Amino acid sequence: MTENSPNTLPWPPMIFGGLVIAGLGLHQMHPIAVPETLIWPGYVVLAAGIMLDIWAMATMARARTNILPHRAAGTLVTTGPFALMRNPIYVGNTIATLGLGLALQNGWLLVATPLAALAVHKLAVVREQTHLQEKFGQAWSDYAARVKAWWII
Repeated sequence: MTENSPNTLPWPPMIFGGLVIAGLGLHQMHPIAVPETLIWPGYVVLAAGIMLDIWAMATMARARTNILPHRAAGTLVTTGPFALMRNPIYVGNTIATLGLGLALQNGWLLVATPLAALAVHKLAVVREQTHLQEKFGQAWSDYAARVKAWWII
C-alpha cells in the first residue's frame, strides 16, 4: 500500500455485487424463505441504504475528494454522514443489500450480507484506515477516536 494506492482488488462494490449475484443464483437453486410481509419494509430499507450512499457520495463530491477505493484520499471528510460513521458508503451498501434481500424475499442475501460486511472491513476498511492515518496523522486519529467505523461498532 502506498499513499497513492490505499486499496487493491476486490473493491467493496465488487464484494457486495458478487454477493447479490451469488444470492440470486442460490435463491433459484434452493430458496431460503423470507415472509411476504417484509417485502415493503424491504423496499424502505433498500431506499434508506441507497439514500445513505448518495448522501455520502455527495458529501465527498462537495469536499472535492476522491471516492474510488483504490485512489488516495485528497481530503479527510468529517461532515455529513461521516460525522456519524467513518464508512457511510459501506454501511449504505450493507443496509441496501439487506433491504434487497427482504424486498426480493431472498434469505441468501440476508444470511450473506454480514459476511460481505466483514469481508469489506478486513479487505478494504483496515487498509483505508492505515492509508488515512499515514496521510492525515493526528487529524485522522482524533476523528477515528470520536466516530465509529460502522456506526454501531
